[in-house]
Amino acid sequence: MLMGTAERRGAPEDDGAAEGTAPVAEVPDRGIPAAGPDTRARERQSGYRPLWHEEPAPRRRLPDPVRTAAVRAVLVVSVTLILAMVAFLCTMAESWLAFPMVLASVAGTVVATWGVLDVWVTRQVWNQRHGVVSVPSSTARAMRRERRRARRQDRAAERDRGRIGRRGGAGQLSHP
Repeated sequence: MLMGTAERRGAPEDDGAAEGTAPVAEVPDRGIPAAGPDTRARERQSGYRPLWHEEPAPRRRLPDPVRTAAVRAVLVVSVTLILAMVAFLCTMAESWLAFPMVLASVAGTVVATWGVLDVWVTRQVWNQRHGVVSVPSSTARAMRRERRRARRQDRAAERDRGRIGRRGGAGQLSHP
């Protein structure tokens, strides 16, 4: 016998074990809470079921300087595309604005290329300065090594100064 969708899913009076309201297990290491029985009961009573469940983004956000450069590049590229489209339409209409628009779109192309290169360079500089790239010749790694060495020397100097002060008069060369 063929069953329709209603027969397969069960009546609303079911105990919540229907196909569409099965409990959702928690995703490990993601912190997504599992849907509990109270959530299902509320969904059944109100008839509201969310269309999707939000999950954390799989990648981290871009650093602020890189994001700023990317937004700037997207704006410049979009304006350039609009200029190119207007130049094309003006050319097709044989308008006097065609030549100035072509010049503007050429200039926009140069600026858009600079914007995209700016994003790439900004990203590379940020990665190098903040140690994301872990190759042996990384500038960031050498800088971290230098900072660790300087901190060690500072701590050693503090310890030496503390030892001299604890000895009392033994560290002084003469008394007035």
